[in-house]
Amino acid sequence: MPGTESAPPVVGCWVGVDVGSVRVGVAQSDPHGVLATPVATLARDDSPAAVDQQAIAELVAELGATLVVVGLPRLLSGGEGAAATAARTFAGQLARRVAPVPVRLLDERFTTLDAAGRLRDAGTAAKDQRRMIDQAAAVLILQDALDAFSHQGRLPGDTIKARRPRTRKAREA
Repeated sequence: MPGTESAPPVVGCWVGVDVGSVRVGVAQSDPHGVLATPVATLARDDSPAAVDQQAIAELVAELGATLVVVGLPRLLSGGEGAAATAARTFAGQLARRVAPVPVRLLDERFTTLDAAGRLRDAGTAAKDQRRMIDQAAAVLILQDALDAFSHQGRLPGDTIKARRPRTRKAREA
């Protein structure tokens, strides 16, 4: 059952990711899993090199991260549209790069809107929000995961399995 694991990787840093069509926001937690802070905004790279995913994988290794949380932008109805499909694909590819570190998808409805409101309330000019909003959304996604774990004692969201890419032979079978 999703989100019911009770033996989580609580010791160490967690990394949060907000996947957009143009940019990817990245956040990290402190080693005690209390506070999420912004790390970077990366250019989205859909090429086979996936420079954005490689940068996140390097950060995960550098921090010794024990969990990666990727935001899943569900529709208001709870269903999934094109953005959620893209986030699932990104999470699956990232899971292969960071294995054996687990990657989880967490419902992130309204995080970008909430992040924009918080930046506006903090006095950030609209033109500056564009470069910061993805990081702020990643912070909110990660903080939601940290708070959910702290209050419920279980990992929120759904685990993404690190699967090997299918070969052409397997697709033809």
